[in-house]
Amino acid sequence: MSSARRDGQPCVADSEANLIRIEGPLRAGDVPPLCARVAAARHGPGGGDIICDVAAVTTADLTTVDAIARLHLAARRAGGRIRLRNPAPALLALLGLVGLVELLGLVVEMEGHPEQREPPLGVQEAVEAGDAPL
Repeated sequence: MSSARRDGQPCVADSEANLIRIEGPLRAGDVPPLCARVAAARHGPGGGDIICDVAAVTTADLTTVDAIARLHLAARRAGGRIRLRNPAPALLALLGLVGLVELLGLVVEMEGHPEQREPPLGVQEAVEAGDAPL
C-alpha cells in the first residue's frame, strides 16, 4: 500500500503495522508527521521496534540526519527504537560521520548485503602459486 502527496513531498506508506517507508528528500516540515507516525506505530498492534525503510530517501544531508535523530527520539519517548532499513551508502556514511550510529545505538538492516548473497556466476577465486591443493 502506498500513499503519495500531490506536492511532490516525501510520502509514507504502511505495509506492516511497524513499517514506515520514507521516500524523497526530507524537509524540516516532514519531521512532525513522521514522528507522530512512529509514536502511533509503536503503540499500535505491531508494537516493538519501528522499521523505517529509507531506501527511497534521495538525499543524504544534515536535514535527513536531523529527521532520523528526531524519529529515534520519538520512538524512545514511546518506549521503543527505530531500525533503519536499506539506507543508501552516502546516508549511512553521514550517520556514522556525525556519530549517530554509535551515539543512538541505531540498528541498520541491509537487504541483499554482499556477505549474505551467493557470489555472481562466473567469478572464481584466484589461486596463488604457493597454495596447497585442497
